[in-house]
Amino acid sequence: MSAEKHYDIIRSPVITEKSTLLSEHNQVMFNVAKTATKPEIKAAVEALFEVKVSAVNTLNRKGKTKRFRGIAGRQSDVKKAIVTLEEGQSIDVTTGL
Repeated sequence: MSAEKHYDIIRSPVITEKSTLLSEHNQVMFNVAKTATKPEIKAAVEALFEVKVSAVNTLNRKGKTKRFRGIAGRQSDVKKAIVTLEEGQSIDVTTGL
């Protein structure tokens, strides 16, 4: 797979309180493309961050309906991946690529 394809699969890291608690268990959370599969996500993370991945779990969050100044809108659906790294591996998501 080409490097451009890896950047299309991994959209951004998720930096929330819950995702930072995952780092204690050697896990990192990313927003990924909706069509990305677990083997593609694993290959992209290993290529971009030069780490070994032991497992990938994915989840689809459906978009919520929100109102802004009385006008109804809808947030986009998001696919997230929780990547478990091998022992001794780590990713610093605050630095960027």
